[in-house]
Amino acid sequence: MKKITEQPSLYDRLEAKDIHEILTEINQEDRKIANVVANCIPEIEALVEVIEAKLKAGGRLFYIGAGTSGRLGVLDASECPPTFGVSPDLVIGLIAGGDRALRKAAEHAEDSTELAWEDLQLYKISSEDVLIGIAASGTTPYVVHGLRQARRHGIVTGCITCNPDTPLAEAADYPIVAIVGPEYVTGSTRMKAGTAQKLILNMISTTTMIRLGHIQGSRMVDMQLTNDKLIDRGTKMIMEDTGLPYAEAEQLLKKHGSVRNAITHFYQSH
Repeated sequence: MKKITEQPSLYDRLEAKDIHEILTEINQEDRKIANVVANCIPEIEALVEVIEAKLKAGGRLFYIGAGTSGRLGVLDASECPPTFGVSPDLVIGLIAGGDRALRKAAEHAEDSTELAWEDLQLYKISSEDVLIGIAASGTTPYVVHGLRQARRHGIVTGCITCNPDTPLAEAADYPIVAIVGPEYVTGSTRMKAGTAQKLILNMISTTTMIRLGHIQGSRMVDMQLTNDKLIDRGTKMIMEDTGLPYAEAEQLLKKHGSVRNAITHFYQSH
């Protein structure tokens, strides 16, 4: 297979360029990403439909990846509880080498053909769940073999990759292939490939949570009130909806713990 993500950059002699030229050229490459992702919407839609059905039936969503791809999966999973007020057990991100690999490279963890399934077994993954493998190359053994094992056990699999005709796409029931082309720095898939993966993960988790009812209008009514900024945001949402002054809206929010509960209680009592 041809790894487009490893092909030579369209640019050369980067070390001879000035700062403005480098920034402009990186931006020129980045502009290509959104259109590539747009072409993947039918595949993303099909995967989200399955995820929605599985989660509504009590299942969970898992991400697995290595390096940048793994970090992106863990990031997306970790942002679901504070943003949407869901359990941290609903969307779970796993990275080759464990949490220490979030900060430092885990030697050869991504080369293991057994580790991913062992990691998933700790969570008792089952056919009720969905597993998405993330790998720009589409060849990372940790991810590919994790999906293959999952498929053997009747688990729905999806993937996000940036190369065509990969072993990872073959192992996925719902492959998403975003071919963004060679990187500005040859082979540095934390750049365009990583950005495409992040955009797709945003689309998958946000659309799923909207469909599960965690957004009203366009507002995060189930968000966790973990800091003053979010308390202020929630208070203003309640003010807009109920007409209450700031102090009363804030008191209602703190008493009931979420924007949804506060607004529900207000209308039930009026």
